[in-house]
Amino acid sequence: MSSARGGVAVITGAASGFGLEASRIAASRGMKIVMADVQAQALQAACAEIEGLGAPVLAYQLDVAKAAEVEALAAATVQRFGVPTFVFNNAGVGAGGLIWEHTLADWEWVVGVNLMGVAHGVRVFTPLMLAAAEGDPSYQGHIVNTASMAGLLCAPNMGVYNVVKHAVVALSETLYQDLALVSEQVHAHVLCPFFVPTGIHESARNRPAAWGTPQAAPTRSQLVAQAMIGKAVTSGKVTAAQVAQYVFDAMDANRFYIYSHPKSLAGVQTRLEDIMSGRNPSDPFAAKPELGQLLRQALKASR
Repeated sequence: MSSARGGVAVITGAASGFGLEASRIAASRGMKIVMADVQAQALQAACAEIEGLGAPVLAYQLDVAKAAEVEALAAATVQRFGVPTFVFNNAGVGAGGLIWEHTLADWEWVVGVNLMGVAHGVRVFTPLMLAAAEGDPSYQGHIVNTASMAGLLCAPNMGVYNVVKHAVVALSETLYQDLALVSEQVHAHVLCPFFVPTGIHESARNRPAAWGTPQAAPTRSQLVAQAMIGKAVTSGKVTAAQVAQYVFDAMDANRFYIYSHPKSLAGVQTRLEDIMSGRNPSDPFAAKPELGQLLRQALKASR
């Protein structure tokens, strides 16, 4: 039986997408829930909904890129509900474009949220969970980090997003191995979704001033990426609710890798074969050359 029944859940990015859907499932499993997000109004509405389901909720507004705010989140969690049994490091933002066209502010924002937000969550919560495990033989804890299929593939025109999501996969795999050295009660998982309607393509609206503003005139590649990602995300057939259920299923089965679109692993296999054989990276559009041609044409339109 998974510990994700009863217990305490900490969920970042909880006001929408996977985070909100995970909060709904956590409520159905009788969990106490800490819902954290950078969006104040959306968080308030989401927490009201989850409280309406009968779950005890602590709403916490924060920017996960800031270490002190994640540390304060942990302290507030322990004070209100105790040590969590489920930590979902899920908050994330999207960014696309040719990799050399990202500004320093772009890098700092995306790395800060997508990578350091996860790193802060792991750094702050893992020791608490290990201490709880040492004091209670029945304690079972799960840390789930949201990466992406972009953490297993290197799609073109995805720039900084690919870089940080690969880092989150590496962080999560290392966490899994490190935990295996010291505990049988705290478990790591990595979520690698493909295109799912979550609103991530609109995440620039929540970009804090501290991380700089997007450049006044986005480059052609960034506009193309925004349009293509927006279309892919909004037309996704797998829902955020389904993906959230996959997360809980993985915790129940103690399964590390969590995929929303298993068929996309064919591309991962090709990439691994490229690496193992030492050949140059394969054409990512080999199966759909028309998409590659459209992208090349769109990028060359203003050059």
